[in-house]
Amino acid sequence: MIQKEISSAVIERLPRYYRYLDELLEEGVERISSAELSRRMSVTASQIRQDLNHFGGFGQQGYGYNVQSLYNEIGKILGLDRAQNMVIVGGGRLGQALANYVRFEKRGFRVIGIFDRNPNLVGMWVRQCQIQYVGQLADFLKSHEVEIAALTIPRDEAEEVARLLVDNGIRAIWNFAHVDLNLLFPEDIVIENVHLSESLMRLSCKLNRERWQADG
Repeated sequence: MIQKEISSAVIERLPRYYRYLDELLEEGVERISSAELSRRMSVTASQIRQDLNHFGGFGQQGYGYNVQSLYNEIGKILGLDRAQNMVIVGGGRLGQALANYVRFEKRGFRVIGIFDRNPNLVGMWVRQCQIQYVGQLADFLKSHEVEIAALTIPRDEAEEVARLLVDNGIRAIWNFAHVDLNLLFPEDIVIENVHLSESLMRLSCKLNRERWQADG
């Protein structure tokens, strides 16, 4: 598989390709052209070809893409060809919602531990996991193979917990705490900061633009 220097924009589009290809497989579609995929995704056919050429192309002239094959290859690029254990720190509503999202398992992500400091939550079962006291987190990580952690805790706790995670073998943090963690760790620690309020504000901005245009 050919891999050049990949821009963050291409990486951000890969999960979207994967999702649309999954839908095509569910519809029983065996092959698709870049033009057809373009119409479904509202991405230009040229952009699709450029993105996939970073990894070797995968298509055949006059045939297009084999949907199953392309789905499998993008899955490998995304690291979805192997099971990946993850823990959730923060057993409140958001943490429970993440643990209950069944499509994570379909993608190969297995939530094997949930941790919280709230005694009212500790001991509660969320699907197959019983919420454990956060003080047990370090020992749990030492005895289980886990590289990914989701943080759904208040911002004032995030840095301390993130450092504990990294010190105990976590290599990737999916951060829902309202603080950016990127600058706190070396580059080999992968951090994805998710700010739900920013997404809602972007939606509001787009809505306002529509209103301005309608008002002339």
